[in-house]
Amino acid sequence: MVQFKKPDVENFYRTFNIQAFTVSPDEKQLVFSTNLTGKYNLWAMDLPNQYPYPLTFVDQSCQALTYSHDGKFMVVGFDRDGDENGQLYAMSPAGGELVPLRVAEGHRHMLPFLSKDDQRLYYTSTKGNETYLNIYRYDLENDEESVVVEGNGAASILVAVDENEENFGYIKQYANTYSPGFIFQDGKSYSVTPETDEQFTVGEGAFVENHYYFVTTYAGDRAYLAKFNLETHEFSKVLSIEKEEFGAVRYDKSTKSLYFTTSQGVQDYLYKYHLADGNYEKVEYPATIIVGGQVAESGNLYILAGSATKPFNIFLKEAGSSEWKQLTNLAVPGVKEEDLAEPEVLNYSSYDGLMMEALFFKAKEDVSNGHVILWPHGGPQAAERTFFRGMFQFLVNRGYSIFAPNFRGSTGYGLKFMKMVEGNWGEGPRLDNIAGLEYLYENGLADRDKTLLMGGSYGGYMALLLHGRHPEYFKAVVDIFGPSNLFSFIQSVPEHWKPIMNQWVGDPVKDFDKLTEFSPITYLDQMTKPMLIIQGANDPRVVKQESDQIVKALQEKGREVKYLVLEDEGHGFSKKENEILVNKTILEFFDQFVEAKVFAE
Repeated sequence: MVQFKKPDVENFYRTFNIQAFTVSPDEKQLVFSTNLTGKYNLWAMDLPNQYPYPLTFVDQSCQALTYSHDGKFMVVGFDRDGDENGQLYAMSPAGGELVPLRVAEGHRHMLPFLSKDDQRLYYTSTKGNETYLNIYRYDLENDEESVVVEGNGAASILVAVDENEENFGYIKQYANTYSPGFIFQDGKSYSVTPETDEQFTVGEGAFVENHYYFVTTYAGDRAYLAKFNLETHEFSKVLSIEKEEFGAVRYDKSTKSLYFTTSQGVQDYLYKYHLADGNYEKVEYPATIIVGGQVAESGNLYILAGSATKPFNIFLKEAGSSEWKQLTNLAVPGVKEEDLAEPEVLNYSSYDGLMMEALFFKAKEDVSNGHVILWPHGGPQAAERTFFRGMFQFLVNRGYSIFAPNFRGSTGYGLKFMKMVEGNWGEGPRLDNIAGLEYLYENGLADRDKTLLMGGSYGGYMALLLHGRHPEYFKAVVDIFGPSNLFSFIQSVPEHWKPIMNQWVGDPVKDFDKLTEFSPITYLDQMTKPMLIIQGANDPRVVKQESDQIVKALQEKGREVKYLVLEDEGHGFSKKENEILVNKTILEFFDQFVEAKVFAE
C-alpha cells in the first residue's frame, strides 16, 4: 500500500501569496502581484480564462498597481529588496519594458491616481519633503510636475481624486489615532469634519457627485461612514453599525451604491449601501478577511480575500448575482483544507479587568507535543485576525499550539482601545500577554512548563521584553526584526515616521525613565533563555542595528543566541527561499526544547 509522509515545511511555504490586483476597464485582463516563482512579479489572466502568465521579471514586491482608464497601460510600483522605496513605472498590458514615470533614489512614491483622460498622475512622495511628504501632479504628456499639497506639520497623504480633478481628498497623519481629513478645492484645504480638540481618524473615501463619502471616528469610538458636501462644506454622519469598524469604501456607479467593509475583532464583513434610500445589506462572501477590492464599470465586484485555512485569492461577484466565482486557486500543496487548523476565538479578562480577544490554534491530540507558542502580533496598532499564516499552520501541523492575543492597542476594538498602547509600549500590552498565558494555564489549555515565545516587528519587541521581564514563563524565545532599544529605534525610523513618535512611543527627553523601563535592552541580565534573532539587512522600519546591538550585548554575557541576517530582505519576506529558511530555522530551534515529539506519518 502506498503511504505518504507528513507534509514538510516546503508544502506550507510553497503556498503562494497575492499582494495586490487590478482589472482592465473591459474586464478582459486580471493582473496581480504574486510570488508563484518564489519571488514577486506581476502575472495576468485573460478572463474568463484562468491560466496565469508572467508580465514582469523584476523579482520585487509590488508597491502600486492600477490600470489606465483607456486600458492601454498600467501604473506599477516596485521597491528594491524590501527597502519600501516604491518607484513608479508605466507598463504595457502585455508586460515587458518598464517605462520610468516617477523614480528617485532613496525616496518612496505612493498611492498613484490617474486622471480620467490618463494624462496626469497624482501621487504622494517623500521626494522634496521627507518628513511631511508632498502630494504631486505629474503631466505625462509634457513631462511637467507640480506640488498640489505641500505637507506641513504632519504627513499629508492623498486618498482620492474626483473625476474633474477639482477636489482632492487627503489626510494629515499626526499619529495612527489622529489623522484628520481634508478636501483640497480651489487652492484651499477644507476640513471634512467640524473643528474639535479631540483626536480622531479619517480613512478611505470616495467622491460621488457633489459629496465625498469617507470613514471616520470623529466624535465617536468606532469608525463609521460620513459625508462632506463639496458645495456647502457641510459634514453629516451617514451610517454606523454597532460594534463594527468601517474600513474600505468603493463606489459602484452602475447602481449608485457603495460597497464597504467592516471589521469586528478578528473578522471582516462586506456590505452594500444604496445611496438613493439609505438602505444597506450584508453581502456574504467565501472568506473571513478582505484586503483589496475593485468595482468595475459594469458593477462586477472583485475582492482579494482569504481565511485562516485558505490563502488570499481573488473572487468575482457579477452584477445582479449573489454567487461568487473564485478566479485564483492558491492553497497549501499536498494538504487538504480540512486538515488545516481553524482557530478558536477566546475571551479573557486582563490584569485590570479589561476584556481581551485572542485566537488559539490548537494542535490535534494525535500530533500535539504539548507546547504552546505565545505570538504577540506586530503593529502594535494592528491585530491578529483570521487570515492565513503558513508559519502558524506548519507549526500546528508539527504539534505546536499557538496563542495570539489582541492586547490593548490592537485595531478593530475602537479608537479608545487602540490608543491604550500609545506611550505605553512596555506595560499594558506586556501584562495583557501574561494575563493571557495565565488564562490558558487556569483552563487547562497550556502547560506552564511548556511555553515558547515568538513575535515579529512590535511582536519581536514584545518577545524581547517579555523575555527580559518574565523569563520564568518561557523555555526559548524567537525575535523577528523587533526593536531592542526604544531610544535608538525612535532615532532610526523613516523620516516621515518621526513626527508621530512622541505620541506613539514617547519623548526621549521627557519620557527618559519610561523609555528606559520599556526598552528590552535594559533587562539583559534577566534574558537567560536560548534565543533566535532574525533580521532583514534592508529593513527601513526596524534597522539592522536594533538586532545587532542586543545580539552583541547578549553574546558578551555568554548567552545562547543564534543570529540569522537576511541580506536581501527588509521588514518581512519578499523571497520564498528566505521565508523557507527562516521557518525551517525556527522549527529546528523550537524542536530542541521539545522532549518528545509524536508525529503521525
